[in-house]
Amino acid sequence: MSKTHDFDIIPTMIGIVDYNAGNITSVERALKSLGIEYIRSQKPSDLQNCEKLIFPGVGDAAYAMAQLKETGFDDFLKKWAADGKPLMGICLGSQIIFDFSEEGDTPCLGLIKGKIRHFGNLLSDEEKAVKKIPHMGWNNLSRINGGSYVFDKVPEAADFYFVHSYVICPEDATVIKAYADYGVQVPAVVQCGSVVACQFHPEKSGVPGLQILKNFCGGSSC
Repeated sequence: MSKTHDFDIIPTMIGIVDYNAGNITSVERALKSLGIEYIRSQKPSDLQNCEKLIFPGVGDAAYAMAQLKETGFDDFLKKWAADGKPLMGICLGSQIIFDFSEEGDTPCLGLIKGKIRHFGNLLSDEEKAVKKIPHMGWNNLSRINGGSYVFDKVPEAADFYFVHSYVICPEDATVIKAYADYGVQVPAVVQCGSVVACQFHPEKSGVPGLQILKNFCGGSSC
């Protein structure tokens, strides 16, 4: 299989959760460039034998949760995480793994304890005057709480691409492994048990983002 970048080919089968709310095409393109085999499906039964899952997402939390319930992925993902299987959330998928989102007052999956809050409820009036919402563009990260295995071989100064209006607020701050500074500390990578999540888009973040995906797909679980 051809390779675009100098990464080792990963033999693990990866599942991509397709629930009509994901940035699927860009994730597929990234995995193909890494030589990673994957299955994309709208049926949980198709993904049950995968070793790891990628849970992408863009858009509205209430719509996404409705789609997860309609497809049966809500219960499937809860059991997947409870069984200690590796799961990576991306963007919206990094948010609705928590208990509740202020976007549409939406109860979410509850894989990790915490809430998702709008930037406008976290920034001061002075910060709102200078910080555009959504937070869109490139930011570097500060690693904390020991970082995460997904940062293996990723330069400290690397930038990543963000597009979001809501902010992850975990109950347990130790699950935050990196944050971006945008008037407030924005949790950018969280890791709890077998679940790791990126608020930014690794699949749109160049070689450092591809390295993060490679680390998840081929590295050890949490």
